[in-house]
Amino acid sequence: MRISPNSNSQFELPKLGYGYDALEAAIDAPTMEIHYTKHHQGYVDKLNAALEGQTSLVGRPLDDILGDLESVPEEIRSSVRNNGGGHYNHSLFWQIMGPGGGGEPVGQLAGAITQAFGSFDSFRRQFTAAALTRFGSGWAWLSVNNGKLVVSSTPNQDNPLMEGAFPILGLDVWEHAYYLRYQNKRPEYVEQWWSVVNWEYVNKLFTTNE
Repeated sequence: MRISPNSNSQFELPKLGYGYDALEAAIDAPTMEIHYTKHHQGYVDKLNAALEGQTSLVGRPLDDILGDLESVPEEIRSSVRNNGGGHYNHSLFWQIMGPGGGGEPVGQLAGAITQAFGSFDSFRRQFTAAALTRFGSGWAWLSVNNGKLVVSSTPNQDNPLMEGAFPILGLDVWEHAYYLRYQNKRPEYVEQWWSVVNWEYVNKLFTTNE
């Protein structure tokens, strides 16, 4: 997924595309609002602050920057990694969910998942395990790596771009993503999250790889 700065070379909070209460099957409205307007906005603001005056990075899409962190000046690299990762990860997260979601993969992705994991159920078990065994804060991912689908997890706001892979599905397992409704019951949150996955969009990412 490509995320480019605006004409003023600033990154912006993307439009959510649905109401805060649209994913109530899995995520309550107060959590959605806080997550989007506070946490995600905070990553955007801190990323823009870190990039201010960095002429070598002006105009570069965020996915390019995160895939080449060695090109980021060392004094701001950690901030770009954390806040740029936070902006990218959440921008993807909002897109791969939606009202009326759930079910099983569609299109070319459906066949690719069966080929890579044996079945959708097998993939779902592996992805769920990645989400549940990520210690502390982080993400679970389905990515395309050298043409192959892989399940992984990353700490904090890291993502597969930093490892040379292309993420197409990501699940936020930071406590702020679920604590208001689920408290410490991450397994329940993960189970309910499957009901809002927007497989049409995930298939689009898979088929375009951009």
